[in-house]
Amino acid sequence: MTDMRVLSIGTDRALFDDGSASRIRHEAYAKQFGSLDIIVFTSGNKTHVRAGALSVTPTNSVSRFLYGFDALRIARKLPKPDVVTVQDPFETGLTGWLIARRLNVPLHVQIHTDFFSPEFAKLSFLNRTRVWIAGFVLRRASHIRVVSERIKKSIEEKYHLNVSVSVLPIFVDVAKFRNAEPLTDFSDDRITNSAYKILVVSRDAPEKNIRLAVEAFKKAAPDNACLILIGDIDVDNLSSRERIYGMGRSDPERYYKSADLVLVPSKYEGYGLVIIEALAAGKPVLSTDVGIAREAGAIVTSPGGFADALSEWFKNGPREGHLVGYPYANFEEYVQKYCADIARCVTPVAVA
Repeated sequence: MTDMRVLSIGTDRALFDDGSASRIRHEAYAKQFGSLDIIVFTSGNKTHVRAGALSVTPTNSVSRFLYGFDALRIARKLPKPDVVTVQDPFETGLTGWLIARRLNVPLHVQIHTDFFSPEFAKLSFLNRTRVWIAGFVLRRASHIRVVSERIKKSIEEKYHLNVSVSVLPIFVDVAKFRNAEPLTDFSDDRITNSAYKILVVSRDAPEKNIRLAVEAFKKAAPDNACLILIGDIDVDNLSSRERIYGMGRSDPERYYKSADLVLVPSKYEGYGLVIIEALAAGKPVLSTDVGIAREAGAIVTSPGGFADALSEWFKNGPREGHLVGYPYANFEEYVQKYCADIARCVTPVAVA
């Protein structure tokens, strides 16, 4: 790839953590591009990062309402980029558009969230505002990258844009999940002795809809089954915790391998990393119709039919999961495709 300077606007604070997966990815992008400047919306007192061709600058704003203004101020001090890429079509998208317009360079927009889902707008007034901002930003993009065919189809049906839209899923180290060793001994003998281990890997957030999984389990699971919750989930808030076990923040690889079924009850997902990880581990996934669930090979049902679908799984399976259509052979291939997608804004390619 010809050396090019890329300016990225985002919100990923993990970029400031040395050795984090996000830092490793972006260092690889920077090496591929030649130069990658990232402005990250932050509050507090983060420190500028320089790692080879990667530069990460925090806004360190006194208020979230000043993120965009501070990013504009920082961008004026940076060398002119060949292209601006933004991590969402919302606040970072609007900021990136202002920068790209002032510098007269292309705008590359990335979409990781299914904001077309009615559930997205229902969650807050801010989300309803973001839907409007997204429409404004996408109509001014030079190229759009999405993480699933579902989002691409929604964009094409809603906006009828005269720009290319590429599907570039999020990278998952599928070999790590495929080759993980199952747990042989859990911290609680009741889990170890359960005939069916049902797993949820998530966090407490309205859109994750964990209560749907819990209620379906209570209704459909036999007495010899247990429900294991991994992540920032307040188990104490559940009305009944019988046969439900919270493991807190834990690396999920070995839990996937030990599970019989993984539940994804989300109201919406842009992609659905848990779906890919669980299927890569060879485990079936029962999911609402979100993100990449249909494309990847999950068992898909509606929220209203979740308990019935779980009951059917206990009776008839399937007992194995199979990941369908994952596009990357390795991390290097993903990095190459990611960087090429941004580079096409500078050197457009023909789209069939």
